[in-house]
Amino acid sequence: MFMVTFAVNIQTPLYSVYAKESNIGSTGVTIAFAAYVAGLLPTLFFLGGLSDRIGRRLPIIMSLLLCVSATALLVVLPSWGSLFMARLLLGIGTGLVTTSGTAYMSELLDKNDERFATLLVASSTSLGFSGGALATSFSLSLHGPSLMPASFIILFVSVPILSITFFKIPRVDTLKNVPLFRLPIFPPNTWLYGLPMTLVWATTGMIIAIVPLELKNLQLDNWTGLVIFLAIFVGFLCQPIARKMNNSNALVLGGILIPIGFIIIVLGVWLQSLSLILLGSAITSSASYGFTYLSALSELGPRAPNNKARATAGLFIYAYLGFSVPVVASGALADMLGLLPAMIVFSITIIIATIIILSFWYRRKQYILEF
Repeated sequence: MFMVTFAVNIQTPLYSVYAKESNIGSTGVTIAFAAYVAGLLPTLFFLGGLSDRIGRRLPIIMSLLLCVSATALLVVLPSWGSLFMARLLLGIGTGLVTTSGTAYMSELLDKNDERFATLLVASSTSLGFSGGALATSFSLSLHGPSLMPASFIILFVSVPILSITFFKIPRVDTLKNVPLFRLPIFPPNTWLYGLPMTLVWATTGMIIAIVPLELKNLQLDNWTGLVIFLAIFVGFLCQPIARKMNNSNALVLGGILIPIGFIIIVLGVWLQSLSLILLGSAITSSASYGFTYLSALSELGPRAPNNKARATAGLFIYAYLGFSVPVVASGALADMLGLLPAMIVFSITIIIATIIILSFWYRRKQYILEF
């Protein structure tokens, strides 16, 4: 799970290179970025229960091979078209590994420790999503410009070894005689956790797709990997804290932190302050990959004990709708008005959406107390 998610953002520091090769603007970059979701959502919709039928291991191995193929394509044909196709393949791979891997992790561990299994899933994917971009940025700063940095080589060497040795992991799942194509499920009341996932992952998508373009304009593009790393890794550091909290409280805290973090990023861009951009990315990360992510995942186990893979697919549909639609819209707005105005409009939208979602939670809590 770490290696697949490592591959997802491994090419992010090179976005400006691919864009320059094809002479495209912000809209083109965000469309290629969102191609990841175009591959991921159909996988979640139609193949979320695939591992129930064919086992957990094969979909995970397929996802490893897809992430290598996607990265190799960018090395051989570095362009916007290749970036689009690579992101599409990475989306399919992520869809396969998140559903089957989450269910597999739960089955490998004691079923009474569902929350620890969730923590491992959240930690490995958070480290992967953040580590890929940082590894590429570090490689480029150390060895100079390259279309095949050391991070790519690490991926190419590691995946074949992982794919072969993965078969030694014990098979603990029981195959089910179910249809090959199974739609995701949405357990009762999980929309209360799904909507915040939409909000926080939209913000993370903005940091990964839009902020690097502004850093390039500010001649701070060498810091892209660190910004993306902080936008995810700090959330990993917050996960042990979130694990000790009530899921509802963790989600509300995440909802409060997400607009604060992004406003600080906007101020950093406006004032051309790298420190503020890094601070805002860290605060945003604590909300998205820390409190909100873990609390939402933790709610799935008790609500769908016999359909974990399909329930996970349902949750990630919420998340990746936020990861794509607002980002592409902001890219189009950036081409019309500029990157900073587009970020300001997005921050205002985030504030309004946060107020609406938190009001839902307040009303729900009041209803429970009255009942």
